[in-house]
Amino acid sequence: MSHKMSTALAVLIIGTMCASAPSSFASGGGGSSSNPSPKPAANTDFSTGRAAIDRKDWAAAISAFEKVVAQDNRNADAFNWLGYASRKSGNLDAAFKYYDSALAIDPKHRGVHEYLGEAYLMAKNLDKAEEQLATLAKLCNSTCEEYKDLQQAVVSYKSAN
Repeated sequence: MSHKMSTALAVLIIGTMCASAPSSFASGGGGSSSNPSPKPAANTDFSTGRAAIDRKDWAAAISAFEKVVAQDNRNADAFNWLGYASRKSGNLDAAFKYYDSALAIDPKHRGVHEYLGEAYLMAKNLDKAEEQLATLAKLCNSTCEEYKDLQQAVVSYKSAN
C-alpha cells in the first residue's frame, strides 16, 4: 500500500470515528446528553441558562431552559437544570416535575439523581433521598462526584435533624 493511500485510509478512519463519537459536550455537561445535535437556538439558550445558573439568577435560568426544552423536549440536561433552578428558587413541585421529565429521557442521568435526592432532603423525605443515593451507588460504584455530593448532603441532613 502506498504512503498516500495509507494516509488517506487513516484520515477516513479517524473521520468516521469522530463523526460517530458522542457529542455530550455540546449540551454543556450536567450528566449524559440525550441530544447529540441540538438546534443552534437551543445551544444559545442552553449557554444563557448555564450562565444564569452560575450567577444564581434562577428566574433567568428557568426562562432560558424552558426555551431549550420547547425546542428539544428530549434534552435531559436541560430538564435537569430546570429542576435545579426551580429547586434553588424554592419551587419544589416544579423541580420534581422537571427531574421526572429528565429521568424519563435518561434514567441513568447521575446529575438528576443527585439533585433529586437533594430536593427530597429539602422536602424532608430522607427515605427518598437515600433511594437516590442507592441508585447512584449502582450507577457509579459509589465513586462518582454525584454520589459523594449527595452522600455528604444526606450526612449533613441527618446531623442537623
